[in-house]
Amino acid sequence: MKISQLNAHNFLSFFAILLALNPVNAAEPNSILRIVTTVPPITNIVENVGGANVDVVGIVPNGIDSHTFEPVPADAKILADADIIIVNGLDLELPTIKLAEKVKKSGTPIIHLGNSTLKKEEWQYDFSFPREHGHPNPHLWPNIALTMRYVEIIRDSLVEFDSRHKKSYMANTSTYLTKLKQLDEAIFSCVKTIPEKNRKLITYHDSFAYFAPRYGMQVVAAIQPANFTEPGPREIIRVIEQIKKEKIPAIFGSEVFPSKVMEQIARESGAKFIDELSDDELPAKPNNSFIGMMVNNMVIMSDALGGDPNCVVNVDTSNLAH
Repeated sequence: MKISQLNAHNFLSFFAILLALNPVNAAEPNSILRIVTTVPPITNIVENVGGANVDVVGIVPNGIDSHTFEPVPADAKILADADIIIVNGLDLELPTIKLAEKVKKSGTPIIHLGNSTLKKEEWQYDFSFPREHGHPNPHLWPNIALTMRYVEIIRDSLVEFDSRHKKSYMANTSTYLTKLKQLDEAIFSCVKTIPEKNRKLITYHDSFAYFAPRYGMQVVAAIQPANFTEPGPREIIRVIEQIKKEKIPAIFGSEVFPSKVMEQIARESGAKFIDELSDDELPAKPNNSFIGMMVNNMVIMSDALGGDPNCVVNVDTSNLAH
């Protein structure tokens, strides 16, 4: 059960005092590097780069809304023990970062991947993330070119912090980047199989703001308002009319964001409603990887929009062996 904001504030202060009185020891020279991450895609990417030389713990459970997630007391101990903390940044994990800054060891860096990948002028804002709220769209990783940059930043951070295993980190990164390049090329191929008039995305939560421009698609609308509630009647009517006007065959939701409104919009517009796209929930084994998540997305998206769902059949979704 999530703690209230007031209790969270009191807890953070109390835990910080405890740590000051009982400082956590730094990692031993020959110990496994302890890395704490946030959302599952980043956790999985770090696992693939770090391999056998790291112990990775993701704070945000698979299938949980990362935007409304708040850490619980047990997470403070995990963060306090970390040698490196790796987050997406771009305001995605503010409660977790706030806790981390209070409880982490003095020498533990917090790596903000998104902030290191894009310049401020490249940040995307949209219906779910309006500019006036000051929080950019943080979902960079569906754009595989940006994911590759994440991988390079993670590699450089691990090498800097643990140069003993530089050769291993470099080799893992090289192999993983090759897999991501294969995925990137497959996504381009998938989109080419979709009729040009159908290369339009309407999603509940706008997770594809960085994905769409890379691969030649257009985000027509995102249904979820910036406060993570449900849209009002006027916005619902506008989206229904837009779907009819542009003859959009399918709209996409997510199991993380169940929404009766999407069902209503689909019913009244005549579009199919597909609720299986994922921006940060990894699939079950054997495809339990970030690459597997994106492969599933492209199968679903291609099939729903009139493309060829076999476009990613040759993509390797396995994780690197530890």
